[in-house]
Amino acid sequence: MEKQDQADILTDEDIEKLLSQAETRMRTTQTTVNGVTTVGKDASRPSWSSILKLDSCQTSSPYVHQQDEIATVDASRIIDRAQRQQAETVYSVEKAPSAQPKKDKQTAGSDWFDLPKTNLTPELKRDLQMIRMRSVLDPKRHYKKGTDEGTAPKFSQVGTVVEGPTEFLSSRIPKKERKRTFVGEAMAAERQSGRFTAKYRDIQAAKTSGPVLDLLDHVDFKKGPYLDHWSLSLAGYHA
Repeated sequence: MEKQDQADILTDEDIEKLLSQAETRMRTTQTTVNGVTTVGKDASRPSWSSILKLDSCQTSSPYVHQQDEIATVDASRIIDRAQRQQAETVYSVEKAPSAQPKKDKQTAGSDWFDLPKTNLTPELKRDLQMIRMRSVLDPKRHYKKGTDEGTAPKFSQVGTVVEGPTEFLSSRIPKKERKRTFVGEAMAAERQSGRFTAKYRDIQAAKTSGPVLDLLDHVDFKKGPYLDHWSLSLAGYHA
């Protein structure tokens, strides 16, 4: 028992040796996290002393100030400096480029055989009117009504019909009867047929006949103002 008690008693040298060994182990396990030294298992866990604290002395000044019980706003802090500089910059007004007028086409294009622009001469104007009224020339023929009546075509060209060598002479129009325009041909056909003259006479005969006009033949215009007024009204009807 005495030998065991003497073995359990540590001398000062043993204690110093143990302390130096423990200190060496502690140094090898020390790590630094965010500038704070921790030991052992808590090496990866930051200490509460490492949390940053707010400095109560340095605060941002508000843009609303109260002076004499009146709240005022610092306008220079509301608008960003870049936006203020852009708003204060003077810009010169630039005129929009004027649209160039479209050039009027002189032809209808290659798809329409390059028809030239219409040269509306008095002769061509009368021919176009005759074409629009072609249903009057022959009441037995009916033509489809056009959508662009009263207006000349934008592109047109006047040509001459040339007979082919296979046509018989009897089917051709004699040179004496040929005219340069449609109006001339219509007038020549009217001189031969006289259809329009006869139609005009029938219309005039219908207008100059009737019971009222027969009564005017028996009115005496020398009898009083009443008959004169009545006769004048009949004359106005006749006109």
